[in-house]
Amino acid sequence: MIDAERLWERLMQLGTIGRQAEGGVTRLSFTPEERAAKDLVTRFMQEAGLAVREDEIGNLIGRKEGKNPAAPVVLVGSHIDSVPNGGDFDGPLGVLAGVEILQAMNESGVETEHPIEVIAFTDEEGTRFGYGMLGSRALGGRLQIEELEAQDEEGISIAEAMRQNGLDPAQIDRAKREPGSVKAYVELHIEQGKVLESRGLSVGVVKGIAGPIWVKFTLDGEAGHAGTTPMTMRRDPLAAASEIMLVIEREAARTNSTVGTVGKLQVFPGGANVIPGRVEFTLDLRDVDEAVRTRVEESILREAKEICERRGVKLLVEDLQRMAPVICSQEVQQAALAACEAEELETMILPSGAGHDGMQLVDFCPVGMIFARSRDGISHNPAEYTSKEDCAKSAAVLYRTVLALASPSPR
Repeated sequence: MIDAERLWERLMQLGTIGRQAEGGVTRLSFTPEERAAKDLVTRFMQEAGLAVREDEIGNLIGRKEGKNPAAPVVLVGSHIDSVPNGGDFDGPLGVLAGVEILQAMNESGVETEHPIEVIAFTDEEGTRFGYGMLGSRALGGRLQIEELEAQDEEGISIAEAMRQNGLDPAQIDRAKREPGSVKAYVELHIEQGKVLESRGLSVGVVKGIAGPIWVKFTLDGEAGHAGTTPMTMRRDPLAAASEIMLVIEREAARTNSTVGTVGKLQVFPGGANVIPGRVEFTLDLRDVDEAVRTRVEESILREAKEICERRGVKLLVEDLQRMAPVICSQEVQQAALAACEAEELETMILPSGAGHDGMQLVDFCPVGMIFARSRDGISHNPAEYTSKEDCAKSAAVLYRTVLALASPSPR
């Protein structure tokens, strides 16, 4: 069914494009490296017997026709762009496994009622322009033309980068899929965590994708001399921020599902012998249950206000981004669980803490995901690794899942 050697060889070939001296890969959107990667994947799709095209946002699509060409398509895929000096598997496994399962079907003469398309979404990571999931946003009808004015560090906008690559920004609406045109979207992805590895499992079935809240905290106190200001007379915003960070850790841990991360911290003026006058930090708060996430956020904000009032520090909280969690389709989950059983693979149901393209498609089609084990849970790093065996096992589960979704429903 699945040709494990072919899948692995293609993963390794794709991994040579954008290879860095540090050992990772860098393939940013609308760059020569991304173009070379798309050209290589196009060749793989053609070898698989697929009809290949690129849409108006640059999504690369390979189609296996169904017995009923007018039936809603089963969509499978991921992305091939990367973070700077990233790994070989985050994104490419989902795309190339999608190509592999369709090639395996063609080689075995398998026909399905529904057409199946494998898609490599444009710019999932968002590294170049600070604005990710461009391809899936466009396909889901969520990308607005004014958002294409976001610029990279060299002042090149998304719109200009598109024009440099032969795409017309004014045509992005044509990439949108209509409700009813997609039966389901399924993505195979590396877990990027340690849960499957800790359980000794190769494959997992995803129950939902956590939605992130990004919030910026600004705390204004009073700068002063480190040696001459008594501890009891200080209005130290860094001390207040430290208390708030402990609250974040405590409140998130209480739920057993929420994760809270302070990933950016700035202290002003930043002198070794100066009590800070201002502190800014960000909070990334995630959960697959929006109600739980809201309760945790409310607790954090309530205690942050109390801490700052007690310390005489002014607090400002600003929203940077809010994204709703996505619950994966029961139909897709059940198909994936049945596929694991058919492959005699023990599995588990788990959440995805990272965001994925499927979040942008939930308005018009069922969405589901399959996870492959990540060694040491490492991702976005040259050490990112999923074994050849686990790639093949997860691809086999993807094959059976997609086949079930693309076949006629029992009457």
